[in-house]
Amino acid sequence: MIVTVDVDKIYPNGCHALKKVTTNIQRGEVVVIIGPSGSGKSTYLRTLNQLETITSGEIIVDGVKMYGGETNINKLRENIGMVFQSFNLFPHLSVKENVMLAPLKVTGRSKAEVILEAEALLTRVGLAEKMDIYPSHLSGGQQQRVAIARALAMKPDMMLFDEPTSALDPEMVGEVLDVMKSLAAEGMTMVVVTHEMGFANEVADRVIFMEDGALLVDDIPENIFGKVANHPRLQKFLSNIL
Repeated sequence: MIVTVDVDKIYPNGCHALKKVTTNIQRGEVVVIIGPSGSGKSTYLRTLNQLETITSGEIIVDGVKMYGGETNINKLRENIGMVFQSFNLFPHLSVKENVMLAPLKVTGRSKAEVILEAEALLTRVGLAEKMDIYPSHLSGGQQQRVAIARALAMKPDMMLFDEPTSALDPEMVGEVLDVMKSLAAEGMTMVVVTHEMGFANEVADRVIFMEDGALLVDDIPENIFGKVANHPRLQKFLSNIL
């Protein structure tokens, strides 16, 4: 579903954020990206929908070259949902209106249809009783679940999560991870940058370990978190956080 080949990202200040990152993400896979701060995890994730442009290399999504001369990036993005660290909800819109906004403006679906879909999505993420209130009246965990519902409202083929629990109080992390686990169980293709090692071990089909812009390890969780993890930098990273 996603192929990245020798992806490099060099910022104008000379920072070499990504170095020849090559991997292949299959439809229905859950791939979790881990690594120390500044390792290039979020930069790499953001290249997958061109929120960050690359310096060189190639990214192919569903057979479409992202940097092909005739590629409509906005159309490509419609199939790629994204959830950020910050919730980015519109404070002047109700929870349901936040979820409805993009489908109404982009897809051309009828308002009646979008209302029903928004209500179903909010029920799915456990917020059926919060549809008509405003984001300021929600906890951080609830706001992040609204953000997930909003991304799902576009009916994406895949979801990108950029450290979705890092801004939450510890007590709220579980409710967001539970929603993500349910998406994974339903077969959603997911790429997740996170520091939640328990989630990575439990849910991921593959775990990618990055440092200094390079992809150092790409393996199944059993090998990443088990005794056979044989990359010294990965071992050091895990020993510091587990």
